[in-house]
Parts: sequence; C-alpha cells; structure tokens
Amino acid sequence: MEANIALPAALIGDPVRAAMLAALCDGRAQPASALAYAARVSPQCASNHLAKLLEGDLLSVEREGRHRYYRLATPQVAAAIEALACMAPAVRSLDVPLTRKGRALRFGRSCYDHLAGQIGVAIAAQCEARNYLASPDHASKRFVVTPAGRRWFADVGIEIEALEPAKGLARRCLDWTERRHHLAGPLGAALLSRFLELGWMYRDGAGRAVGVTAHGRAELARLLDIDVRSLQERASREPSAPVGAFSPCP
Repeated sequence: MEANIALPAALIGDPVRAAMLAALCDGRAQPASALAYAARVSPQCASNHLAKLLEGDLLSVEREGRHRYYRLATPQVAAAIEALACMAPAVRSLDVPLTRKGRALRFGRSCYDHLAGQIGVAIAAQCEARNYLASPDHASKRFVVTPAGRRWFADVGIEIEALEPAKGLARRCLDWTERRHHLAGPLGAALLSRFLELGWMYRDGAGRAVGVTAHGRAELARLLDIDVRSLQERASREPSAPVGAFSPCP
C-alpha cells in the first residue's frame, strides 16, 4: 500500500500551520503564544491549528505545570519543511538579505538539530576536502567518516563510537539557502552541540540563527581554514545559489 502523502501535505500546506512548523525547526519546544506570534494569528486561531497538527502526528506536546510546550514530532517533519523550502521560490530577504535577521539566517542557523547556512556548508566542504568525510558517490545521501575523520572529531571532543545512529551516522542535507550540502545525522547534531558547548558558537536570540564567537572564528580558521568574517560579508551581499538538484535529508 502506498503512503497517503496527501494528509501531511494538506496540514503543512496551510500558511498558518507552515509558519508554526517552520518556527519549530530549530528543535526547541515553544508555547502556543510564541507560535501564535510567529504565525501572526490570535491565540484561539493558533489553538485550532495546533490541535490539527497534533492529530496529524506532526507535533508532540509536553506539559509543564499549567503550560503546554509544542515541538516537532520527529526529525522527519523538519526534513520535510527544509525539503519544501528547497523547492519554493527564493525568499527575497534571504536572496538579497537586507535585514539583520535575513543575514543571520543566511550565515548560520540550526536545521532541527544540526548546523546549516553558509557556515554549515563551509564546514562540511572542508571536512570533505580534508578526507574527514567521504561520499560513496555523488548521488549518495550518506557520508562515511574516514579514519582521519574519526581522529579529527575525537580531537574536538566527539567520540564516534558513543553515537548510536538510527538511520546512519552522517548524512548529506541539501541546504535550502545555499543549495549545497551540510552535515546532518547524529554526527551533525553532535558537532553543533559540541560547538555550542565549547563556546565557539551561540544561538542568536530565540530563533534559529546561530552565530560564531571570536574564539570560534579563531578555532575554525585553525582547524578547517575557514574565514568566518568573509562568509559573513558574503551573506550580506551575495544572492542565494539557483535551485539545483533536490535531495533532502531522509
């Protein structure tokens, strides 16, 4: 029997629900009031939409005292949102970023639990160039961590053996603003978590934007020869790459 993709597609396709789901794509839980604000609707309207998303198994809810906090039900929901973003027309504020928020998201953001944007793409590219990560072939969604890569990740405090991947250790995820791949999967999540823990990166406010500290700029230059300032300047002036082959995270 074929999967009935029309059901989740109908839920995601509503502009209000799409805005709510996008607001949760950084992996964190949010109260209904924050999601109503993100979608620019009344609390009562937000409640109706949230009920439909819960019923459709796209969201889960956690109760803390009198409060309810909503999050995406699975990483696959975030992958679906990112995949649709890759097919959508370019968002003007990210195509030619005029606002601080647009520039910040273009430079770096969380893609559910891993790092995306120009900095995420640059890290994945440098890891491939140094043979820390390898792809079996151009069409593959899987990254293989090489022996050199295991040593490198161990040096930054990530023990590959301690990760327990459900669907592969490392995956290639097509970045929806850059149209190039960044690192996803348990290894991608561990890398973002480690960079935040080390103080090399930080979450910029309550949204999805991720920034790099002065210490992080120095370490990324030392370890991967990444010029963070140049990336930030490019995020301010370069248009996004044209839409290319579509291959979202599984």
